[in-house]
Amino acid sequence: MTDLLLISHNLCPYVQRAAISLSEKGAPFERRWIDLSAKPDWFNDMSPLGRVPLLVVKRGEVHSSIFESSVILEFLEDTVRPPLHPDDPILRAQHRSWMEFGSAILNTIGRFYNAATKTELDEEIQKLKSMFERIEQHLGAGPWFAGEQFGLVDAVFGPVFRYFEVFDTIHDFGFFDLMPKVRDWRSELLRRPSVAGAIGEGYPERLRTFLINRNSALSMLIEPA
Repeated sequence: MTDLLLISHNLCPYVQRAAISLSEKGAPFERRWIDLSAKPDWFNDMSPLGRVPLLVVKRGEVHSSIFESSVILEFLEDTVRPPLHPDDPILRAQHRSWMEFGSAILNTIGRFYNAATKTELDEEIQKLKSMFERIEQHLGAGPWFAGEQFGLVDAVFGPVFRYFEVFDTIHDFGFFDLMPKVRDWRSELLRRPSVAGAIGEGYPERLRTFLINRNSALSMLIEPA
């Protein structure tokens, strides 16, 4: 009997990837939420990089910890069915490449909400639009990244699009203007039960508070509650 424990932080998009994969596979798992600003000693002992997600795999009396989201996703692909990657090795490699592209978008999102000036903010907006335009050119008929089958690329982009649910309440940045395929994919993902259930209670409010506390150019656009 194998038990799975997912150590989580309430704003981490990489944690959400693992939670989505587990849910899509129908794998029972427990979640434990921690505060990364006050990491417990047991977490530091188990996570050499001090980051979430951390997956604890319990087999009888043996507890093994797996860190880094990409490794956790691959471990789940190896051990829990059904698979979320395509069988064909070339397609599987291409999907892994787009997953890395999703991580690159998350990095750009971080620069967007940390931009100190309006000029820097506008630069990151254009970079994000350009990245989503690349996806628009790649997407097919949908509803998912590769068509009818939900996969790990979808699990990666669900948390990406979740940010924009809050960004859209701050200002109309026009991120997805003239991108109907991306807009449709975004809508389908955010309605997916596994994606909707990957966050903790009060996520939008927590994210909004986090953005305000950045004291960035984006923070200045946020109206007081």
